[in-house]
Amino acid sequence: MQGIATVRAAPPGDDTADDATFLADVRAFLDAALTPELRAAGRRTLGVHADMAACRIWHSRLHARGWIAPAWPVEWGGTGWSARRRFLFDRECALNDAPLLFATGLRSLGPLLIECGTPAQRARYLPAMLSGEDMWCQGFSEPGAGSDLANIVTRARRDGDDYIIDGTKIWTTGAHLANRMFAIVRTANGARPQHGLTFLLIDLDTPGITIAPIIDLAGEHEVNQVFFDGVRVPAGNRVGAEDKGWAIAKRLMQLARANNSPSALVRRILHRGAQALRALDDEDATLLARLAQLQIELEAFAQVEQDALPSGRPRAHDDATPSMLKLIGSELHQKVAAFALDVAGPTAMAARHGSDEDGGGAHAMAKYLTVRAATIYSGTSETHRNVIARWML
Repeated sequence: MQGIATVRAAPPGDDTADDATFLADVRAFLDAALTPELRAAGRRTLGVHADMAACRIWHSRLHARGWIAPAWPVEWGGTGWSARRRFLFDRECALNDAPLLFATGLRSLGPLLIECGTPAQRARYLPAMLSGEDMWCQGFSEPGAGSDLANIVTRARRDGDDYIIDGTKIWTTGAHLANRMFAIVRTANGARPQHGLTFLLIDLDTPGITIAPIIDLAGEHEVNQVFFDGVRVPAGNRVGAEDKGWAIAKRLMQLARANNSPSALVRRILHRGAQALRALDDEDATLLARLAQLQIELEAFAQVEQDALPSGRPRAHDDATPSMLKLIGSELHQKVAAFALDVAGPTAMAARHGSDEDGGGAHAMAKYLTVRAATIYSGTSETHRNVIARWML
């Protein structure tokens, strides 16, 4: 958090009159729409989305209210909210244990198609993203191509009006739950590895696709390996030009990195850790001091988000801002998870079963293990520091 400590951070309760009216509306909606079961699903969440049944219910209620895509342009189904109002909404959802949405399509692909898709692609895919009919996963990483995506080898050859894909993708979050995938594949070999890549939209019920689970450190099934064996994808599902998919993929990653470790996600676990600390019989001065420091860092980060993303989306050709937000957010997320683990103390060694899945030290341990991947996915911290350094120099 060095370098942003002096950024102005509005106190959580310091809202204008207009903000107060907006907050009253949001809180009334949350009180009515969030059942005890949905709140419990939100509290149980370890990874990047809640239980899928809860996700679908919450998605449907937000969609009916017109609040499912706050950062989209109004003409495509967005809310027209300012950065401040998006922050207030996300903060209230976090403090009320609203389920985390399965939202890769909403956060990343939807904005990309609005910018780069064809009219037919927008008409086909955007309404289904908003309604929750379509759930998307991302097919970028491969066994030999993680942070260095230009090394991908999954091939797609043109055959009439189709591409035929052979290869594999790995660490694919939610592939077992999604019905569609966006992916980059190799259609040619160029002078540089970035040349000859193509961006495709893939229906996951297409013959030839096999999804194998990968169990993470916390014992959860969130990521997968996906195999392609002669999978046919219509050429109309290509975004951008053939062999020119690197620019499309870079824009997608800008959109993803700007919002995959947001302050609202960190706020959830810090709020839970603070509640656990207050419930202890004896106050621990060291933990209280750490909590205060983390609260300061979180509010500073939240203000940086609002200042850096006034429209909710990073500017085109701006690699540094998404990398900065992802770096700060993921590393702060890990610090907060470590704090919650220390608050739990010896109870963190409890077995995760029964009621303890909804709270207690075992949940803190599982969350800590899950968040270890935060500084790897969507580019390692080292990768993002290099991006920021190149921009500075």
